[in-house]
Amino acid sequence: MLFTPHHTCKPPGNVSQILSYDLSTWNLENMFAMLTPAQKNNVTVQLHNGEIWELSKCTRVQKENTSQFKGRYSSGKTDLLCLDGYIYDRSQWKSTVVTEWNLVCHRRWFAQLIQPGFMLGVMLGSLIFGYLADRRGRRPVLWSTGIGMFLFGITVAFTTDYYSFMGARFFLAMMTSGYVVVVFVYVTEIIGMKSRTWASMQLHSFFAIGAVLVALTAYVVRTWWLYQLILSTVTIPFIMCCWILPETPFWLLSKGRYREAQNVVDMIARWNGTRSYKLSELLSLDLSEFTHNKPSKTEKHSLCELFRDCDITTRTLILWLVWFTASLGFYTLALNTYSLGGNEYLNFFLLGLAEIPAYTLVCICIDRVGRRNAMVFFLFSSSLTCGLIVVIPQNYYPWGLVASLTGKFAIGAVFGLIYLYTAELYPTVVRCLAVGSSSMVCRVANILVPFTVFLSSIWIFIPQVSTGL
Repeated sequence: MLFTPHHTCKPPGNVSQILSYDLSTWNLENMFAMLTPAQKNNVTVQLHNGEIWELSKCTRVQKENTSQFKGRYSSGKTDLLCLDGYIYDRSQWKSTVVTEWNLVCHRRWFAQLIQPGFMLGVMLGSLIFGYLADRRGRRPVLWSTGIGMFLFGITVAFTTDYYSFMGARFFLAMMTSGYVVVVFVYVTEIIGMKSRTWASMQLHSFFAIGAVLVALTAYVVRTWWLYQLILSTVTIPFIMCCWILPETPFWLLSKGRYREAQNVVDMIARWNGTRSYKLSELLSLDLSEFTHNKPSKTEKHSLCELFRDCDITTRTLILWLVWFTASLGFYTLALNTYSLGGNEYLNFFLLGLAEIPAYTLVCICIDRVGRRNAMVFFLFSSSLTCGLIVVIPQNYYPWGLVASLTGKFAIGAVFGLIYLYTAELYPTVVRCLAVGSSSMVCRVANILVPFTVFLSSIWIFIPQVSTGL
């Protein structure tokens, strides 16, 4: 959707002949398929009125002396801006946000702001909705963010100018981030202790499946607004059935609403076809923290709770650092598919597919070696893999792809594990706030990722080096 295709300045008239490189076509859009990337940066054409123009990516030059044409001109010439727009290579995408509003050349920085603007919305959404979920409950936040994702997703598809697009996408990012943070905490709290680890980790597998489906959708649909419209409609089934989901007993107990919590427990027992238990039994087995320290209905919790004493402060800062590192690596590898070479759709598809076995392996590892040891191992593995990517020559595409898949596997394992680890290290009353604030920190890394990917035009391995360090 944000892809910047090859482009050249549009001449001020209809082209009668392409004079460069002995091409048989007169259509500039068809020309791109016949040229190398270097040749696409400079093309000479003749118009129906006899004028000859030399076209480059951001300027066009009218030839003043056409008596001795030999493919390139050394005669007098005047550089002009692309006042008539641009011709784009539409072999990969028929329409992108970049081609829709000509976000190239002197307007290129508008395109570079799209992804950081989205990540800024993600950062704010994770904190705001994480706080609201701890105050108002998991269920209403899930419901509202699910509806918001659908509405703002549709709005993005039908925006008619750049600024409306940025605004709608910012709010879409807030809704999406709030949903992701709260749904993970919801699954962690609604599933019993015996299956909690596997359920919460496999939740990330559905995100990976979503990435795979995004790659397939992008391959089939090459028009950005239709692509956005299709991805937005997948929230409809959730909106239609989200009212069935109950509030989590953990949150109800943390607010002293024992009767409602008992009703939820009874309902879950009926769904599972088992007998219900009294809350006193469950409290003694699973929720002992509430029997000793029941929060009152009026008790309020803020971000300061994560820095209450030295031990909690140290824990919070370490977790934030791991979140930042994991996010930087995860999204750098995800957004840097174009520099791998080969087919970018296949690259993105495989990078999403590589995450699925990672989450299963994490579940096996943490049962044997523990959360912390598993996380250290996968962090070290991802750093080592990024170092290997740097030393692999660019023309060795298969090896570079294998190294990138290995890195995505390792960093995906860290990214999934850190969600579970954070949720387990904090009590229910600040759990969403802890996950949300950590997610906010990792979105700071996400804001930086598009710029590191952009710097790959200076040195192609800058994203991998920044991630490995």
